[in-house]
Parts: sequence; C-alpha cells; structure tokens
Amino acid sequence: MTEEGKISGRQQRRLEKEQAADVKKTKWVQIRMFPIWLRILLIIVLFAGAAALGLMVGYGVLGDGSPKDALKWETYQHILDIKNGK
Repeated sequence: MTEEGKISGRQQRRLEKEQAADVKKTKWVQIRMFPIWLRILLIIVLFAGAAALGLMVGYGVLGDGSPKDALKWETYQHILDIKNGK
C-alpha cells in the first residue's frame, strides 16, 4: 500500500488544516521599487505635461498662434479681458 492509503480521512483533514495554518503564519512583505508618494508625484507631473502639450497642440496646430504662446500668462489674461468685457 502507498502512504496515502494508510492515512485516514480525518488525519488527512488535520494535515491540510495544519498546512493552511502554516501558510497563514507566513507574512510576505512587499518591497516597492517606487514609493507611493513618488508614484503620486509622477502621475501629477505626467498629467501637467499632458495638459501643457494639449494646450500647445490646440493653440499652435489647431489655432493660428505660436505653440509657445499657449504657456504664457498674457494669453490667458487677454482671454479673461475679452470675457469680462474690457
């Protein structure tokens, strides 16, 4: 007979329960390559870069202006003046 045949169902369940308890005792620590704060900062920087690139494409390519003018404050001051009726 094989070893498995000698073990009763009750003993098998007890062994499985002990193995499951051993697995629960083992705690895995995940080491992150980039900390969470760095990930958040990277996402903010990428978002700002994408917004700036979108402004430049919209103002320079789709509109008739220079792409660098889309990042100047004077452009938005002019838009606000038109909006406010000045």
